[in-house]
Formats: sequence, structure tokens, C-alpha cells
Amino acid sequence: MSKFTKSEEEWRSSLSEESYQVTREAATEKPFTGKYWDFTQSGTYICICCNEPLFESETKFDAGCGWPSFFIPLRDDLISETPDYSHGRTRTEVTCSKCDAHLGHVFDDGPEPTGLRYCINSASLDFSDKNESENS
Repeated sequence: MSKFTKSEEEWRSSLSEESYQVTREAATEKPFTGKYWDFTQSGTYICICCNEPLFESETKFDAGCGWPSFFIPLRDDLISETPDYSHGRTRTEVTCSKCDAHLGHVFDDGPEPTGLRYCINSASLDFSDKNESENS
């Protein structure tokens, strides 16, 4: 997969302040505030920075944590994982493999079949409605 890059100025001008802070500075939006935490439309969640499709709505579940949660990405190579030792604990950060946008973290307390919970910031996502895609 070829990398998608922009200068810091280009990132700042193409993203909202919140999306910039989340995706480029690894911030976290407050729980239960993002536009996709309780969103139920059918379609594909894409990276807000590079438009790479990341998760399907069929893999989204309510983890009760206040962020969109998914049990598997569209493909393993779309998500990069890195140990995160911030905040006095060990977690696994997930980023978009194409543009290095911080998405959130993955935990091993999700549902079957994977047992994983990709806890993703709404500010790092955009959405492509399944009906709109079929009518294009």
C-alpha cells in the first residue's frame, strides 16, 4: 500500500480542529460525543484523512464505552498496531496504514468471532452510506 501524505499545513486546512487533534496528534474525543458512537446506518467507515475504507457497519457493536467499536477491520493490512505506554498503562494504538492517522486503540475484550474491540474515535472517521454507494 502506498503512503498518503500531506504537510502539516495541508492537514490543518483539510481537517476540523478536533479531527486534526485526534488523527495527527493522537488525542481522544470525549466518550458519547462523537457522531458515530450510536450511529446505525449500513455502510462503510472510512479514514477521514485519506478516504481508505476501514470498517463495515456489520462489524460494529455497542461496547458501552462511548466510542464506535468494531470487532474486525475490512482487511488486516489497513490497520497498523503500535504499543502505547501513555497514561500509565499499556495499550495498543491503531493507525491507518495508508496515512498514519491515529484512529484509537484495540483491546482483547470484544465479541466473537475475533474477541477484539477496535475502539475508534468518530473524529477519525467518515462514512459511506451503503444505499448511496449502490445508487452511484
